[in-house]
Amino acid sequence: MNRMTPLYLSSLRQVNWQWPEDFTYPTDNAQSWLLEQGSLSRLMAQYCQQLSIIQHHNQWLEAAQLDFTEVAWLMAETCLLRQVILAGDTRPWVFGRTLIPQSSLQDQPEDLTQQGAIPLGLTVFNSDHVRRDGLQVGWAMTSDGPLLARRSRLWMNHKPMLVAELFLPDCPIYAKESV
Repeated sequence: MNRMTPLYLSSLRQVNWQWPEDFTYPTDNAQSWLLEQGSLSRLMAQYCQQLSIIQHHNQWLEAAQLDFTEVAWLMAETCLLRQVILAGDTRPWVFGRTLIPQSSLQDQPEDLTQQGAIPLGLTVFNSDHVRRDGLQVGWAMTSDGPLLARRSRLWMNHKPMLVAELFLPDCPIYAKESV
């Protein structure tokens, strides 16, 4: 993947996650983005001509490779790890890391292991039964300075996955005014 991925992962692991009501938002625009309950991919598509994944990677992680927080949110189970960089008009906007338990992949209308360059949110939020819970937000310290991040558990057809997103410097979340 991209040479920045290990730095993004390290930054996400060090976020002091907070509940939305305890977080001080830098702008109303940032608050709106961080609290988005629907598809982040759809929100991003409103701010660009072309939404794409410029880097993607899938690999299997054994339960022993999950940290204690991930196990608490998903249970100790082999998971598909999907890491992507979502881009708006070829500019990197979001680094996303998703853990999908093997049991959550079963009996789904779409084969999530074959998403490739399709943003996961576009598939997940087309399902009949989708909800988000456990939303947390925070600041990630990176070589580009502090960047906003969020994580939550998505439920697709009553089966969980854990999503963490790091908002990169060119992302519209940092726009001074909401468009």
